[in-house]
Amino acid sequence: MVNAGAMLEYIAHRDHTLMRHVNRWPAPRWIRAWMLCATSGGDGWLWYTMGAVILLTGGEQRFLAVSTAALAAALGVTLFLRLKKATARRRPCAFEPHCWATLLPPDQFSFPSGHTITAFAVAVSLSRFYPDLAPGLLFCALSVAASRILLGMHFLSDVLAGAAIGSTIACGAVWLLRP
Repeated sequence: MVNAGAMLEYIAHRDHTLMRHVNRWPAPRWIRAWMLCATSGGDGWLWYTMGAVILLTGGEQRFLAVSTAALAAALGVTLFLRLKKATARRRPCAFEPHCWATLLPPDQFSFPSGHTITAFAVAVSLSRFYPDLAPGLLFCALSVAASRILLGMHFLSDVLAGAAIGSTIACGAVWLLRP
């Protein structure tokens, strides 16, 4: 039987080891630009734009698809706000400064990654309606998730949990709303 405390300690140790490597890595300029754009897109404008495009061009299932994505995103935001307060895990930038990223975190808590939850909630739910868009949507969601680690905003476990939570919420929203 696995001791939960020992497992959490192991995960935290791995998270901190990776954080130290990431925070000290002088990434190439193109990666810096990509990560800054990805995290900015994760602030919401990318998903709002995608919703508007789908409403304009998405065919007869467009309203259901956008409603499902909106429900998944809203549930994700509600859940991550509660989980962040409950876990009160400090962000990587509270432990060690980043060597090139100067972004300020949107709040003080790290677990789980809200950007990642929202990205996967929207990407996975829209992918269920538009499978041809899945590669692009999932690339965007993965880029947002990677940006949160590479910019020193989150630990790896925050992002992995965010991806799992967002994907699960998306599948639940699709199951709930799709006829």
